[in-house]
Amino acid sequence: MTTRSVHRSLIDERSLERLASRAAVAGGSDRIAVEMPFTGEVLGHVPRGTKDDMIAACDAARDAQPAWSASSVADRAAILLRFHDLLIANADEALDLIQLEIGKSRAHAFDEVLDTAITARYYAHITEKTLRPRRRQGALPVLTVAHEHHRPRGVVGFITPWNFPLILSITDALPALMAGNTAVIKPDSQTPFTTLWAAALLRDAGLPDGVLQIVPGGGAELGPVLVDEVDYLMFTGSTSTGALLARQAASRLIDFSMELGGKNAALVLDDAPRGLRVAGHDLGISAVAGLAVGIAAHAGQVCVSCERLYVQDGIYDELVPRLTAALDGLRLGNDLSWDYDLGSLASRDQTEKVSAHIQDAVDQGARLLTGGRPRPDLGPYFLEPVLLEEVHDGMHVCRQETFGPVCSVHRFTHVDEAIELINDCPYGLHASVWTRDAARGAGIAARIEAGTVGVNDAYQASWASTSPMGGFKASGVGRRHGRQGLLKYTEPQAVVRQRLSPVHALPLLDHKQHARVMSAAVRALKYVPGID
Repeated sequence: MTTRSVHRSLIDERSLERLASRAAVAGGSDRIAVEMPFTGEVLGHVPRGTKDDMIAACDAARDAQPAWSASSVADRAAILLRFHDLLIANADEALDLIQLEIGKSRAHAFDEVLDTAITARYYAHITEKTLRPRRRQGALPVLTVAHEHHRPRGVVGFITPWNFPLILSITDALPALMAGNTAVIKPDSQTPFTTLWAAALLRDAGLPDGVLQIVPGGGAELGPVLVDEVDYLMFTGSTSTGALLARQAASRLIDFSMELGGKNAALVLDDAPRGLRVAGHDLGISAVAGLAVGIAAHAGQVCVSCERLYVQDGIYDELVPRLTAALDGLRLGNDLSWDYDLGSLASRDQTEKVSAHIQDAVDQGARLLTGGRPRPDLGPYFLEPVLLEEVHDGMHVCRQETFGPVCSVHRFTHVDEAIELINDCPYGLHASVWTRDAARGAGIAARIEAGTVGVNDAYQASWASTSPMGGFKASGVGRRHGRQGLLKYTEPQAVVRQRLSPVHALPLLDHKQHARVMSAAVRALKYVPGID
């Protein structure tokens, strides 16, 4: 285990002060203390935004939007590609900051840098083709010419969480910017520095002044103000908060997209891939290795983490001990090196919530197979990954989102039974199926009520693909990623031109004759393929 103290490396007090000065907050404001989860000490301070600051930031973004929208897609793409290069060139600085601000391992912090660079490149390349005007089928061939255009919505507001301070603050904003919108971000108070750092990098890449505004501050104070000022809202967070914001957005008739809570499940069939084992390690695709990642990566603080595991009878007695050993073997650490697997939980509140779920389950008869031990030798919020057996309804950990490295394992016999249990949940964000039969896995995936389902994948391949991602049921509204992640930031506009004759009446014909001619035309066009 790595135990040497946190070392600030490329992030010092002066660089933090420079980042704090980039917040769109007036001088003389109160300050927010940002804690280092590794130690519980204060990393630095950012100014606390007020209602007036948020209104001013939205006004500045609105003033900047016409000129930004008038710029070419090619010019916007060039900025994103420069940002892509700067991000890779300055990766060590980003990794240090993410680790210090949220307590992740360096390997998991790298996930954020890699995903953000990939997303910037993707939207830089696909936006022009995706948003170009498209011919649509008119009412009458030749006589009617229709085109679909996509116009920017205006100012897009983002309320972002702490668990992925780079990905979830910036990668959702990139397609909004590419579509010609300006953006105002209210980052979580636990992780404002990473958002400010990414915004500064975009500015270095050529993003004009005013196009991207960052206002740190409390969600209860600033969130409602943001919703009142913007033209579209993107929110990632709890289902309860999302419902409040959705009602406010609906009262203004503005659209929104939300990724909310989850209680994600994995289904392991008897024929799940065992993988090749060398010196006690799984190589290649293995249910054990994949599930360990799905449970414990980023200390379980991932919207798509696995919190419920259903294992078929024929593999249960083999898989569960191996998974227990895999979780036991994960190395915890508290510095900026690459030498360990898992970092810290994010905060005291998060640690107390996760610990309470574990204790409640054990008190009600759940069996702790591994983990759950705090590690104050490493830092105040370290917790060993947990696997629980004999979990049942009535326990918090059974149906509520834990958002920590905690998973309950359940035995099943028939696949229909397992699918019914997985779907008996108010959430439907992500799930995974583990089987060597790809066709069978796809068939089961189609029966699971979740926005994304990975087959022999914990979540990384699903997240990193260009497929749309989002939740069923109480897990959200709308999608991020892929073309839908871009198009949602636009207003479709139809421009239709009629030639020669109006549709409603043909010259020299009375109403009855017009109806006969149009009926004949519709019959004749029955097998003509439409334009799409």
